[in-house]
Amino acid sequence: MTNPKSKPSSSSSSSSSSSSSSRYENQKRRDWNTFGQFLNDHNPPLTFSHCNNSHVLQFLRYLDQFGHTKVHTPICPFYGRPDPGAPCACPLRQAWGSLDAIIGRLRAAYEENGGTEENNPFAARVVRRYLLQVRDLQAKARGVSFEKKRKRPPPPPPPPLTTLPSPSPSTAPSPQSTTPPSPGKIRSVASTVSSLHQLQQIPFVHQYPDYDHVVVKLTSLLIKSSSSSSIQ
Repeated sequence: MTNPKSKPSSSSSSSSSSSSSSRYENQKRRDWNTFGQFLNDHNPPLTFSHCNNSHVLQFLRYLDQFGHTKVHTPICPFYGRPDPGAPCACPLRQAWGSLDAIIGRLRAAYEENGGTEENNPFAARVVRRYLLQVRDLQAKARGVSFEKKRKRPPPPPPPPLTTLPSPSPSTAPSPQSTTPPSPGKIRSVASTVSSLHQLQQIPFVHQYPDYDHVVVKLTSLLIKSSSSSSIQ
């Protein structure tokens, strides 16, 4: 039997996404009603169709009275310090992040309530510029940074392994020849030696694997040469 209290993971994820969506919609509705109340309290009262970007800027300054973020003035000893060690008389302001989120929700609510994207006062350039100024001012006053941390670029890939080209047949070293020296070579060498000791000192003799064969040949030629010279 399955536990009736257990819920599938898919239903839990869908419920969390729906709760996030409903929370966003509630915040958007609350912001829209707050802005509408601000227009009604304006002197003279305004309607949504007659508001412009200057009224949006007035609304953002109006929200500062409900803020909870301490913004130090340049004459404050804690100006630019993220962790002040004591209280000060600097004013409380609406945090830049809160203002930016409110403008985003009001921009969407304006178009959902019949406004056009081209005439949306919450999307005006002057409003974006004002939010950037608030961000920079609060960052300097509080000694914090609102810049997103840039991801470090990945390290460059290692260079490809270079394989040495195989030597061509023309450049490859030729193996040592195993062919014994010719009779003419043997005779020319035999004519320059007069003893077996001198014969063994000849460099080229040791280059051949059939060393004994060469020594025998040279020795025999040496003996013949000595015999013929003694007869004469």
